[in-house]
Amino acid sequence: MDLQDKVILVTGGGTGVGRATALKLAAKGAKVAVNYSRSEQEAHEVVSEIEKRGGTGFAYQADVASKQEVDALAACIAGRYGTIDGLVNNASITAQIAMDNLEAATDEVWDSLFSVNVKGMFHCVQAVVPYMKKQKSGAIVNMGSVAGITGIGSSIPYAATKSAIHTMTRSLAIALAPDIRVNCISPGAVDTRWWAGHEEKMIRLAGNLPLQRISTPDDMAEAVIFQLTQASVTGQVFTIDNGQTLC
Repeated sequence: MDLQDKVILVTGGGTGVGRATALKLAAKGAKVAVNYSRSEQEAHEVVSEIEKRGGTGFAYQADVASKQEVDALAACIAGRYGTIDGLVNNASITAQIAMDNLEAATDEVWDSLFSVNVKGMFHCVQAVVPYMKKQKSGAIVNMGSVAGITGIGSSIPYAATKSAIHTMTRSLAIALAPDIRVNCISPGAVDTRWWAGHEEKMIRLAGNLPLQRISTPDDMAEAVIFQLTQASVTGQVFTIDNGQTLC
């Protein structure tokens, strides 16, 4: 996929990996829809930065846990730009719960994380696929985590949602081939606001990193762009973790 004039939806696009991805996509000529749930100011700042650099984009509030709101988001994008060529399923939430504190992993925590991280991503796929099928092309990138591979992360429910995303990616890649490619990024430790105040825990969970560095949002954004643009890649979960899962 040549990104020039392609229409890409980035969920959770106001901060962190979503922000970095939105800016890089716009720099490559894409028209970027920056979705946000609560980070309104940040999302509009991303759009302002895109426009300042000569790009095209707009911000739209929608809770991905709500299928109705996601459908309205997709309809708005298509109404503005004519179609949807790509989806970066980045919106996620977490809960900082010690792995051995089973009582703190309440039904409310489980339900909220699965509603956003798994069902929310599926809602977004459902919303964009009709436009991609109509034009017989499209690419989707889901944001997973090494927590979904190792089982170790900010909480057990979070790790479980990310494992589900990895499996859902493979299922969707089969279901939507040959016209729509679906892949997944599985980051290790990334320096984002999620870990603000929990930096020591992040470094502890990351373990003995062979590359002796913590990834940046820009690292993940580059990987997202690779998966969006490489025509031969589908159904893959790319682990980008500075060697974290080797140890």
